[in-house]
Amino acid sequence: MSFFVNENSVVRKIWGRSDTILFIFAGAAAEFALNKAVDWLYFTGKLPADPLGRLFSTVRYARLIVFAGEEDANKAIDTMHHIHAAVEKSRGYSIPDWAYRDVLFMLIYYSIAAHELLEKKLSEEEKEEVYNVFYRVGKRMGVKDLPLTYKNWLPVRASHLENDLQKTGYTADLFKQYKKHLGAMRFNVLIEGQKLVVPERVKELLQFSDFSLLTPVVPVYKISRLMKLDWMLKNVLLPSDYKEQINELDVNY
Repeated sequence: MSFFVNENSVVRKIWGRSDTILFIFAGAAAEFALNKAVDWLYFTGKLPADPLGRLFSTVRYARLIVFAGEEDANKAIDTMHHIHAAVEKSRGYSIPDWAYRDVLFMLIYYSIAAHELLEKKLSEEEKEEVYNVFYRVGKRMGVKDLPLTYKNWLPVRASHLENDLQKTGYTADLFKQYKKHLGAMRFNVLIEGQKLVVPERVKELLQFSDFSLLTPVVPVYKISRLMKLDWMLKNVLLPSDYKEQINELDVNY
Protein backbone atom coordinates (compact mmCIF):
# COMPACT_ATOMS: atom_id res chain seq x y z
CA MET A 1 0.00 0.00 0.00
CA SER A 2 1.15 3.54 -0.78
CA PHE A 3 0.98 5.82 2.28
CA PHE A 4 0.51 9.59 2.28
CA VAL A 5 3.31 9.80 4.87
CA ASN A 6 6.25 7.40 4.68
CA GLU A 7 6.17 4.74 7.40
CA ASN A 8 9.61 5.80 8.68
CA SER A 9 8.84 9.51 8.59
CA VAL A 10 9.51 11.71 11.62
CA VAL A 11 6.00 13.08 11.07
CA ARG A 12 4.57 9.73 12.14
CA LYS A 13 6.71 9.83 15.27
CA ILE A 14 5.47 13.33 16.09
CA TRP A 15 1.81 12.49 15.52
CA GLY A 16 2.08 9.10 17.20
CA ARG A 17 2.37 10.44 20.75
CA SER A 18 -0.56 11.88 22.66
CA ASP A 19 1.50 14.31 24.74
CA THR A 20 3.21 15.77 21.66
CA ILE A 21 -0.17 16.22 19.99
CA LEU A 22 -1.53 17.96 23.09
CA PHE A 23 1.34 20.46 22.99
CA ILE A 24 0.72 21.02 19.27
CA PHE A 25 -2.86 21.97 19.97
CA ALA A 26 -2.04 23.90 23.13
CA GLY A 27 0.17 26.16 21.04
CA ALA A 28 -2.30 26.32 18.18
CA ALA A 29 -5.13 27.18 20.62
CA ALA A 30 -3.17 30.20 21.79
CA GLU A 31 -2.19 31.42 18.34
CA PHE A 32 -5.55 30.75 16.72
CA ALA A 33 -7.26 32.88 19.36
CA LEU A 34 -5.25 35.79 17.96
CA ASN A 35 -5.89 35.06 14.30
CA LYS A 36 -7.77 37.77 12.40
CA ALA A 37 -9.92 35.06 10.77
CA VAL A 38 -11.06 33.40 14.01
CA ASP A 39 -14.54 34.83 13.42
CA TRP A 40 -15.06 32.01 10.87
CA LEU A 41 -15.23 29.43 13.64
CA TYR A 42 -17.48 31.70 15.62
CA PHE A 43 -19.81 31.77 12.63
CA THR A 44 -20.52 28.06 13.03
CA GLY A 45 -20.58 28.34 16.84
CA LYS A 46 -18.74 25.01 17.20
CA LEU A 47 -15.45 26.30 18.56
CA PRO A 48 -16.72 28.39 21.49
CA ALA A 49 -19.42 25.82 22.31
CA ASP A 50 -17.03 22.87 22.54
CA PRO A 51 -13.34 23.75 22.13
CA LEU A 52 -12.15 20.31 23.30
CA GLY A 53 -14.53 18.51 20.97
CA ARG A 54 -13.30 20.72 18.15
CA LEU A 55 -9.74 19.78 19.10
CA PHE A 56 -10.39 16.07 18.78
CA SER A 57 -12.28 16.52 15.54
CA THR A 58 -9.22 18.24 14.07
CA VAL A 59 -6.91 15.61 15.55
CA ARG A 60 -8.89 12.81 13.93
CA TYR A 61 -8.49 14.33 10.48
CA ALA A 62 -4.80 15.11 10.97
CA ARG A 63 -3.99 11.62 12.24
CA LEU A 64 -5.98 9.96 9.47
CA ILE A 65 -3.89 11.87 6.95
CA VAL A 66 -0.60 11.01 8.67
CA PHE A 67 -1.25 7.29 9.15
CA ALA A 68 -3.61 6.32 6.32
CA GLY A 69 -2.98 5.06 2.84
CA GLU A 70 -2.67 7.75 0.19
CA GLU A 71 -6.19 7.23 -1.16
CA ASP A 72 -7.84 7.44 2.27
CA ALA A 73 -5.70 10.42 3.25
CA ASN A 74 -6.71 12.28 0.10
CA LYS A 75 -10.37 11.50 0.86
CA ALA A 76 -9.94 12.99 4.33
CA ILE A 77 -8.37 16.13 2.87
CA ASP A 78 -11.18 16.42 0.33
CA THR A 79 -13.74 16.05 3.13
CA MET A 80 -12.10 18.93 5.02
CA HIS A 81 -12.23 21.02 1.86
CA HIS A 82 -15.95 20.29 1.36
CA ILE A 83 -16.74 21.16 5.00
CA HIS A 84 -15.04 24.53 4.65
CA ALA A 85 -16.73 25.14 1.29
CA ALA A 86 -20.12 24.52 2.92
CA VAL A 87 -19.35 27.07 5.63
CA GLU A 88 -18.29 29.57 2.99
CA LYS A 89 -21.55 29.03 1.12
CA SER A 90 -23.60 29.52 4.29
CA ARG A 91 -21.82 32.74 5.17
CA GLY A 92 -21.88 34.06 1.65
CA TYR A 93 -18.20 34.69 1.01
CA SER A 94 -14.89 32.85 0.96
CA ILE A 95 -12.46 32.17 3.75
CA PRO A 96 -9.33 34.16 2.81
CA ASP A 97 -6.42 32.19 1.35
CA TRP A 98 -4.12 33.62 4.02
CA ALA A 99 -6.38 32.13 6.72
CA TYR A 100 -5.98 28.65 5.22
CA ARG A 101 -2.23 29.18 5.04
CA ASP A 102 -2.14 30.30 8.66
CA VAL A 103 -3.75 27.07 9.88
CA LEU A 104 -1.26 24.98 7.90
CA PHE A 105 1.55 27.14 9.25
CA MET A 106 0.43 26.45 12.81
CA LEU A 107 0.45 22.70 12.23
CA ILE A 108 3.96 22.91 10.77
CA TYR A 109 5.37 25.18 13.46
CA TYR A 110 3.86 23.42 16.47
CA SER A 111 4.63 19.93 15.16
CA ILE A 112 8.29 20.93 15.20
CA ALA A 113 8.14 22.91 18.46
CA ALA A 114 6.29 20.21 20.42
CA HIS A 115 8.61 17.43 19.25
CA GLU A 116 11.70 19.46 20.07
CA LEU A 117 10.32 20.26 23.53
CA LEU A 118 9.54 16.65 24.47
CA GLU A 119 11.99 14.68 22.33
CA LYS A 120 14.99 16.23 20.57
CA LYS A 121 15.95 18.86 18.04
CA LEU A 122 15.04 18.08 14.45
CA SER A 123 17.56 18.23 11.65
CA GLU A 124 16.98 20.56 8.71
CA GLU A 125 16.06 17.52 6.63
CA GLU A 126 13.46 16.43 9.20
CA LYS A 127 11.98 19.93 9.33
CA GLU A 128 11.75 19.85 5.54
CA GLU A 129 9.95 16.51 5.86
CA VAL A 130 7.39 18.00 8.27
CA TYR A 131 6.87 20.96 5.98
CA ASN A 132 6.45 18.78 2.90
CA VAL A 133 3.63 16.73 4.46
CA PHE A 134 1.54 19.79 5.26
CA TYR A 135 2.52 21.46 1.99
CA ARG A 136 0.93 18.50 0.17
CA VAL A 137 -2.16 18.76 2.38
CA GLY A 138 -2.46 22.43 1.48
CA LYS A 139 -1.98 21.81 -2.24
CA ARG A 140 -4.67 19.12 -2.21
CA MET A 141 -7.05 21.58 -0.52
CA GLY A 142 -6.28 24.19 -3.16
CA VAL A 143 -4.48 26.60 -0.83
CA LYS A 144 -2.60 29.15 -2.91
CA ASP A 145 0.87 30.70 -2.65
CA LEU A 146 2.48 28.08 -0.44
CA PRO A 147 6.29 28.27 -0.36
CA LEU A 148 7.93 25.26 -1.98
CA THR A 149 10.39 24.49 0.83
CA TYR A 150 10.79 24.83 4.59
CA LYS A 151 13.60 27.36 4.10
CA ASN A 152 11.40 29.50 1.86
CA TRP A 153 8.55 29.15 4.35
CA LEU A 154 10.43 30.67 7.30
CA PRO A 155 10.21 34.35 6.21
CA VAL A 156 6.56 33.85 5.16
CA ARG A 157 5.79 32.45 8.61
CA ALA A 158 7.53 35.44 10.22
CA SER A 159 5.45 37.81 8.08
CA HIS A 160 2.26 36.01 9.12
CA LEU A 161 3.08 36.43 12.79
CA GLU A 162 3.47 40.17 12.30
CA ASN A 163 0.51 40.80 10.00
CA ASP A 164 -2.22 38.23 10.66
CA LEU A 165 -2.48 38.26 14.45
CA GLN A 166 -4.24 40.67 16.78
CA LYS A 167 -5.78 40.56 20.22
CA THR A 168 -9.56 41.03 20.00
CA GLY A 169 -12.75 40.27 21.86
CA TYR A 170 -12.67 36.83 20.24
CA THR A 171 -9.30 36.22 21.90
CA ALA A 172 -10.65 36.97 25.36
CA ASP A 173 -13.79 34.93 24.79
CA LEU A 174 -11.91 31.89 23.52
CA PHE A 175 -9.65 31.84 26.57
CA LYS A 176 -12.76 32.20 28.72
CA GLN A 177 -14.21 29.12 26.99
CA TYR A 178 -10.96 27.19 27.45
CA LYS A 179 -11.13 27.90 31.18
CA LYS A 180 -14.81 26.99 31.37
CA HIS A 181 -14.32 23.61 29.71
CA LEU A 182 -10.99 22.70 31.36
CA GLY A 183 -11.51 24.03 34.88
CA ALA A 184 -9.22 26.51 36.64
CA MET A 185 -6.36 24.10 37.47
CA ARG A 186 -6.10 22.53 34.02
CA PHE A 187 -6.52 25.94 32.38
CA ASN A 188 -3.48 27.21 34.30
CA VAL A 189 -1.53 24.16 33.13
CA LEU A 190 -2.62 24.97 29.56
CA ILE A 191 -1.28 28.53 29.84
CA GLU A 192 2.04 27.35 31.27
CA GLY A 193 2.28 24.76 28.49
CA GLN A 194 1.54 27.33 25.82
CA LYS A 195 4.42 29.48 27.07
CA LEU A 196 6.81 26.62 26.25
CA VAL A 197 5.94 26.39 22.55
CA VAL A 198 4.46 29.65 21.24
CA PRO A 199 6.71 32.13 19.39
CA GLU A 200 7.69 35.49 20.88
CA ARG A 201 5.08 37.42 18.87
CA VAL A 202 2.26 35.32 20.38
CA LYS A 203 3.72 35.74 23.87
CA GLU A 204 3.84 39.49 23.33
CA LEU A 205 0.21 39.78 22.21
CA LEU A 206 -1.09 37.50 24.99
CA GLN A 207 1.18 39.17 27.55
CA PHE A 208 2.79 35.86 28.49
CA SER A 209 5.98 35.96 30.53
CA ASP A 210 9.05 34.12 29.25
CA PHE A 211 9.10 31.88 32.32
CA SER A 212 6.82 28.86 32.51
CA LEU A 213 6.15 26.95 35.71
CA LEU A 214 6.36 23.79 33.60
CA THR A 215 9.98 24.40 32.57
CA PRO A 216 11.42 22.40 35.49
CA VAL A 217 8.67 19.78 35.10
CA VAL A 218 9.50 18.84 31.50
CA PRO A 219 12.74 16.93 32.31
CA VAL A 220 10.89 15.02 35.06
CA TYR A 221 8.10 14.20 32.62
CA LYS A 222 10.59 12.89 30.07
CA ILE A 223 11.98 10.53 32.72
CA SER A 224 8.45 9.41 33.61
CA ARG A 225 7.89 8.51 29.95
CA LEU A 226 11.01 6.34 29.95
CA MET A 227 9.74 4.61 33.08
CA LYS A 228 6.24 4.23 31.57
CA LEU A 229 4.79 6.33 34.42
CA ASP A 230 3.59 9.29 32.34
CA TRP A 231 0.01 7.91 32.51
CA MET A 232 -0.16 9.04 36.16
CA LEU A 233 0.48 12.67 35.23
CA LYS A 234 -1.99 12.46 32.35
CA ASN A 235 -4.69 11.09 34.69
CA VAL A 236 -4.25 14.11 36.95
CA LEU A 237 -4.07 16.75 34.23
CA LEU A 238 -6.51 15.61 31.56
CA PRO A 239 -10.32 15.85 31.63
CA SER A 240 -11.78 12.44 32.46
CA ASP A 241 -14.29 12.67 29.59
CA TYR A 242 -11.44 12.70 27.08
CA LYS A 243 -8.89 10.34 28.66
CA GLU A 244 -9.84 7.40 26.44
CA GLN A 245 -9.64 9.49 23.29
CA ILE A 246 -6.27 10.89 24.37
CA ASN A 247 -4.86 7.44 25.14
CA GLU A 248 -5.93 6.28 21.68
CA LEU A 249 -3.60 8.88 20.17
CA ASP A 250 -0.52 6.86 21.18
CA VAL A 251 0.89 4.66 18.42
CA ASN A 252 3.41 1.97 19.28
CA TYR A 253 6.55 1.85 17.14
